[in-house]
Amino acid sequence: MPARPRQLALALDHAESYAREDFLSGPCNAAALALIDSWPDWPSNAIALVGPEGSGKSHLASIWAAAAGARVISGRALSQNDLFPSLATGALVVEEAAATDERALFHLINLAREEDAFLLFTARTAPTIWPVVIADLASRLRAIPVVTLQPPDDALLHALIIKLAVDRQLNLEENTVSYLSTHIERSFAAARAAVIALDDEALRQGRSPTRALAAEMFRDAG
Repeated sequence: MPARPRQLALALDHAESYAREDFLSGPCNAAALALIDSWPDWPSNAIALVGPEGSGKSHLASIWAAAAGARVISGRALSQNDLFPSLATGALVVEEAAATDERALFHLINLAREEDAFLLFTARTAPTIWPVVIADLASRLRAIPVVTLQPPDDALLHALIIKLAVDRQLNLEENTVSYLSTHIERSFAAARAAVIALDDEALRQGRSPTRALAAEMFRDAG
């Protein structure tokens, strides 16, 4: 019997929903969500959300940006020439803030104070260990309140796998979700990578994304 022809998995973009109602809350991110929801009653005009890749920083930043009318910019793209336009709405999200040119970052923090504007930084590490040499900037970074996103617990990891699958229009049965959640690393990045890999492999083989396929792929993972 001839082997089943393999299908080519097309690299299609699958947009994840960053709506407030689609944010998955749990003990690992409760403090961060509470801080976002408490705006504008923040302890400082500048706040840092810190956590590993895929931990929900951008989702939380998007929720806050919608509430505050904030603009969103990558730290790598921010320059001193952009500061006034970037703060035009009185609120700004700087993603991957540790990569910002330090002079631009220094002047941004000072300008935000002068203008009574709000800043939300996202980064994988705390501002106190960002690579800066300007002493006054280091002092300002030490004063920024930090909220750290922790790894997901079992329940949140399970819910995250379901959400990621739905975002990709991927129908996973409960036993498949349960298998994945117990055979991958307990992290947001691992959940995202596993769902993408399972989807791609199912397309490549022309199979359904079942528990059996997940077991073939992730038996030795985790």
